[in-house]
Amino acid sequence: MFDRSESLAPGTRAVIRDEEWLIRRVDPATDGGWLLTCDGISELVRSQSALFLTTLEDKIEILDPATTALVPDNSPTYNATLLYLESQRRRSVANDERIHLGHRGVMNLVPYQLDPALQALRQPRARILIADAVGLGKTLEAGVLATELIQRGRGKRILVVTQKAMLTQFQKEWWSRFSIPLVRLDSVGLARVRNRIPANHNPFNHFDRSIISIDTLKSNLEYRNYLENAWWDIIVIDECHNVAARAGESGVSRRARLARLLATRSDTLMLLSATPHDGSARSFASLMALLDPTAISDPDDYTPDDFKSKGLVVRRFKKDIKDQVTADFQERVTTCLRQSASAHEEAAYRALLDIRFTQGGEHRAGKQQELQRVGMQKGLFSSPAAALESTCKRMQVLQTKSSPTADEATEVQGLQDFSDALKVLTSDESASAFSKYQRLLGHLTSNEFAWQKTDANDRLVIFSERIETLRWLQNQLGQDLKLKANQIELLHGQMADTEQQSLVERFGRLEDPLRVLLCSDVASEGLNLHYFCHRLVHFDMPWSLMVFQQRNGRVDRYGQKHQPQIVYLFTESLNDKIRGDLRILEILERKDEQATSNLGDPSAFLNVFDPDKEAEKVANFMVDGLTPEQVETTLDAAAASENDNEADWMMQLFGAGPSPAANGAEPSGSGAGSSGHTGNSLSQITEPTSLFKNDYHYAHTALKQINQPEMLCQWTAHDAEQIIAITAPADLQDRLRQLPREAQAANDHYALCADPSRMATAIETARQAKAEDDTWPQLHYLWPQHPVLEWLGDRVLNHFPRHSAPVLQNHKLRPGEQAFILMSLVPNRKGQPLLVEWQVACRVGNHGAFTLEPFTSFTHRVGLQAGGLPNRGTSDALASATRLLQAALPDAVATMHAHMLQLQGEFATQSALRLQNTLQSLEQLQKRQIVQLELRLAGQIETVKRSRFERRSQQIGRVFDDYREWVKDTLTTEPQPWIQVLAALCNPASGDTSTGA
Repeated sequence: MFDRSESLAPGTRAVIRDEEWLIRRVDPATDGGWLLTCDGISELVRSQSALFLTTLEDKIEILDPATTALVPDNSPTYNATLLYLESQRRRSVANDERIHLGHRGVMNLVPYQLDPALQALRQPRARILIADAVGLGKTLEAGVLATELIQRGRGKRILVVTQKAMLTQFQKEWWSRFSIPLVRLDSVGLARVRNRIPANHNPFNHFDRSIISIDTLKSNLEYRNYLENAWWDIIVIDECHNVAARAGESGVSRRARLARLLATRSDTLMLLSATPHDGSARSFASLMALLDPTAISDPDDYTPDDFKSKGLVVRRFKKDIKDQVTADFQERVTTCLRQSASAHEEAAYRALLDIRFTQGGEHRAGKQQELQRVGMQKGLFSSPAAALESTCKRMQVLQTKSSPTADEATEVQGLQDFSDALKVLTSDESASAFSKYQRLLGHLTSNEFAWQKTDANDRLVIFSERIETLRWLQNQLGQDLKLKANQIELLHGQMADTEQQSLVERFGRLEDPLRVLLCSDVASEGLNLHYFCHRLVHFDMPWSLMVFQQRNGRVDRYGQKHQPQIVYLFTESLNDKIRGDLRILEILERKDEQATSNLGDPSAFLNVFDPDKEAEKVANFMVDGLTPEQVETTLDAAAASENDNEADWMMQLFGAGPSPAANGAEPSGSGAGSSGHTGNSLSQITEPTSLFKNDYHYAHTALKQINQPEMLCQWTAHDAEQIIAITAPADLQDRLRQLPREAQAANDHYALCADPSRMATAIETARQAKAEDDTWPQLHYLWPQHPVLEWLGDRVLNHFPRHSAPVLQNHKLRPGEQAFILMSLVPNRKGQPLLVEWQVACRVGNHGAFTLEPFTSFTHRVGLQAGGLPNRGTSDALASATRLLQAALPDAVATMHAHMLQLQGEFATQSALRLQNTLQSLEQLQKRQIVQLELRLAGQIETVKRSRFERRSQQIGRVFDDYREWVKDTLTTEPQPWIQVLAALCNPASGDTSTGA
């Protein structure tokens, strides 16, 4: 049995069951021993995690760095050592607040894209709502943060939850730009996984990184049990407004319950949404509670100051970052097309106004009658086909009643007259009477619009709220524009997830014949439709300013190469009532333009912050008989109001302004109401010292090294293009099975390129491919995060025997100088490295004291660079020097240990102060929540009050206790640093090193 008296501090290396492990956590076990949480280091267990009970292990060998065996490196120009050092450098990123790698993703780097990552990395745990406006690139910003966490060892397991139509797009963006592989668990993907795993096994544990739709999760109760028994390092919920609690809802939706569960299954949580609130304090508080359940005491009564210091939100509009992206954002051109209603349309309008709608079998004039009319009118404003569908459904309901009333019979007659008028407009022969359609058709074929339906680079998106309108347009436009069936397609929410993804993929491929995409508003959230399309038509006008923003954002977004052309269609009627209601929709269009130019957030005009509630408010304008002028006055007053508490609160919450960090405040993250931009993001980038020219040089050298003396794998290099092509050997093939199916090569042959601009071109070329599977770039990004480079790093780390370090000869060392390259880290209780230190212990002679020199300055002093040191081979002098180095090693390690203890003490003092402040804040907030609870329960029956108080106060206590433990584990450093001896250098040719200093 293992002797528990030995040191088992986190960060210690140990040999357990003949494999080398890094101990991450040490917890007391119920059997009187210790539970060790370990990460594998040696080849067979690398990248694996395991738990060991010390009472069950016969032998646990603690590896003492002072006993590291020093072995000569015989590789040409010491490539083995330099690769070993470089691989260790790439894996030792401290949990600091700087950007180390994310800025190098395949993207046109703009400073504002780094702000969410910088803000999240300042927090004890990275939990953030990225609420940038439509089109600013939230997916890329989340990718930067995910990359930084992966580099820190905090992103092994990732789950992304998004909308059905977004699965492939999100998956492809993260893979092609950041080499983050997400396996798509759509209906087909889940079936594939279930066929590959044993029955009752958790499908979420089969892949470390996966993406699934929120609807798939909420529709299958079986997944709840799987989610409760899975854990991720990072969870991303895209379009998170769909999981917020809604104002006015008595219960909690299934989506909201699912989000609450997910929020407990990961340290890191990213929420993404351009419309992150519905105007109610409770709804927004539900999102904040997902990020930090201690942030808000009363979801009905709080201010941004309650959680500003936690840095949970970052939100910018185009106007906030416009100075950074002048070359990447095109100014859109808006065209409003007006057409007088035809005689047949005017007849339909009159027939609609004549219908005597009934409620409960009776006709009652007033608001209810008007609500029914406006509801039917909304369909008519979309198209006669949409109105006809609604009319037929209403007639069917009334006609199937066993004993309709006289008023209902009158309504049916009115509906029949309306239906007859609509049928005239929907017949193929009478399409010319549909004025709005004829105006669109003329515009599409005009020289002024200059749309070329034969040009694959000039595609067209047409939005309508009603699916029946889209179906009519598909048929009529297909005929009038002489489009083939595969040139005009529908995208709507009733389609399966795979069908939606396939259509979006096709629209982004240059070689695909698809020219016109007819979209319902399911396509208005998140989708990239701008690659070969800069023309967007609103066939019907949205009744929501938020939908205006979402629709236009499909083509008016970051990366658009052409000026977006936005077209609105307006019908002008002679009927006073209809004309007034149509003009209200025109006012919404003007307010959207005004918001885009000035305010940034168009929802400020209606102040309900939810598309459905906005549409309801607009409908009430019509029901109440407001004139267009009255509506415009109402909207302007709402936007300008400083007295309306709810509007003022929301403007505080999301209004632009400098972040606390920019004003010299505590760097705890940007305030909720700030722009989040520090103005100096690029200065927060740290480029680590490298022993190689670039990633291509590193990979090229590593492949040469691991293929000696036997051929491990076939590979070729192309220096001019910085491309390496490799046929994956068996162990690499196993790793690459975690990639999305589309990114895997059928012949196991992969090409990787280190040039980001060439990669960007490859991404664009792939998007234009004819076959769907070819839309994934065949060229992969050669950079530290790609699985092939991670595999190479593991390979070169295994070149030297366990618990050994190489010895190099270097004639640039001072005569008699000994040097040891040492790495040390201080972890927290969770095993995450808080401090990572690279130093070189140097001394001249064998009896003097060692001094520490920073690794970077040492490499410059002695020319430690790949290809820069000739290897003179073994000699008696080298053997003698190695023996002296071995004898000196304990002193060098002791010097590093003393240095790290001092650093650890200083760091621990700072962390302890931060921990104390955090715990005090939590204590105050917990007390405040208890006070709020007492106030809410005041006035209730004493027995009920006592029961509810005890139950809720216990819940509050559990939440705060869990958070306290998490904060303590994160901010408390382990007392002993872990030290690793990486290499030793000497200069045997410089003379007798045994004489002393």
